[in-house]
Formats: sequence, C-alpha cells, structure tokens
Amino acid sequence: MTKLRLAGLALLLVATAAGSWQARGWYEDSHRLTAERALRLAIDAAFARESEIAAGVEARLAELTANERVIDRGIIREIEKPLYRNVCLGDDAVRLLNDAATGRAPDPAEPAAALSGRAAGAD
Repeated sequence: MTKLRLAGLALLLVATAAGSWQARGWYEDSHRLTAERALRLAIDAAFARESEIAAGVEARLAELTANERVIDRGIIREIEKPLYRNVCLGDDAVRLLNDAATGRAPDPAEPAAALSGRAAGAD
C-alpha cells in the first residue's frame, strides 16, 4: 500500500505542477492580450485624430486651390483686355516686346527715328 500511496502522491505532485504551469501560461497570456488590446486602442485613437486633422487640411487645401484657380482666371482676363495691350505701352515698346518674344534682338546702331518708322509700318 505504501508504494501505491507514494505513486499517487507523485502523480498528484506532477498533476499539480502541470496544472500550475498551465495556469501560469494562461495568466501571462491574459496580460499580453490586455497589453495588445490597449495598444490597439491607442493606435486607433491616434489614427482617428490624424484622420480628423488630415480631413481639415484637405478641406483647407481644396479651398485654397479653388481660390487660386479663380484668381488665375481673373488675371488672364485682365491682361487680355485691349486697354492693356494698346494703351499702356507705346508703339516702340510693343514692337520691342514683340521682337523679344520672337527672339529677334534689336540693333543698337539703328536710330530712334528708324525704329518709329518700322513700328508704324509693322501695324
């Protein structure tokens, strides 16, 4: 009977050790799971905050882009008015600008009277 009791005690000791080992594993796993869930919640909160900020920035950029397009169109319309093409600059200045736009360099030896005559004949 003593051997049977000793075997039962050994079996009980092994079962207790295995159960304790298993319980300790579950305990550590629950701590890891809690840490992972807390980390996931923090990451989700950060993404939500960043998404709100990004949405605000995108909305503001859309406003600025829309304003920029309207301003550009307005400037082009103003520049193309005949008043600015014909009145602000004299004939010589218009001819010099046209020559510069086409890549022709003015001749420095040419007198001013010849410039005026050439500009009148070009129109």
